[in-house]
Amino acid sequence: MVKEIFDFDLGQISRSGQCFRMRQISEDTYALVAFGRYLEVGQQGTQISFSCTESGFEDIWRDYFDLDTDYRSIKQAIDPEDAYLQAAAQAGGGIRILRQELWETIVTFIISQRNNIPRIRKCVDALCREFGGKERDFRGDAYDLFPTPQALADATEESLRGCGLGYRAPYIKKTAHMVTSGAVDLDGFAALEYGEAREKLLQLCGVGEKVADCISLFALHHIDAFPVDTHIQDMLVRYPEGFPFERYKGSAGILQQYAFYYELFGTEG
Repeated sequence: MVKEIFDFDLGQISRSGQCFRMRQISEDTYALVAFGRYLEVGQQGTQISFSCTESGFEDIWRDYFDLDTDYRSIKQAIDPEDAYLQAAAQAGGGIRILRQELWETIVTFIISQRNNIPRIRKCVDALCREFGGKERDFRGDAYDLFPTPQALADATEESLRGCGLGYRAPYIKKTAHMVTSGAVDLDGFAALEYGEAREKLLQLCGVGEKVADCISLFALHHIDAFPVDTHIQDMLVRYPEGFPFERYKGSAGILQQYAFYYELFGTEG
């Protein structure tokens, strides 16, 4: 099925560092696994094809890609005198803030600490291959599911390190135990405001402020979350009087993604 979608770029979304199970499989097509489903998405300009039924699109993928948010109006609201943000929005304006599954986002962003995107992808793939279940795609080919909290709680620390996790292995195992024991209620996060959710995320093993903000933004869709890593620190230097958060309340996390992408890729697109 094909939809016309504006302000949407699969390449930018894939490279933006939000998700780590989306990969390019041909010049204009990407494959991903999310919520246990396999999807292939193709793009020709504003024509976006999805390898799913209409009901599958409405049930999962419309929300996953945040297609009901007007990103054009967000870009138009950027201060015309702010040359940096204008350039960042021009460079990464096809990015969407994905609405990802909470458990997967927690684990992948614990892995992301002091790591780069290719290595994170490699670790996540190994984790899914080793500890995730198997399903079949629309062609009948097998794909790996993301491991459940129970699967990671039961894993040995040594086997987790075998997936390239290094010092992050005990963090993931302990966090998985927190979930399986009931000490942390993942379902309860949906009802929490950003500040409350952030505080609870900080209680998880291996989750610091930046990771808590990434999870808040990319899984819980708190758009005022503003993760600060070294790239965003470089960006903030451009605002000696402070970034204008009040002006961009309700869209700061989207602008953060434009800036992050711009710092990584400049005007490459």
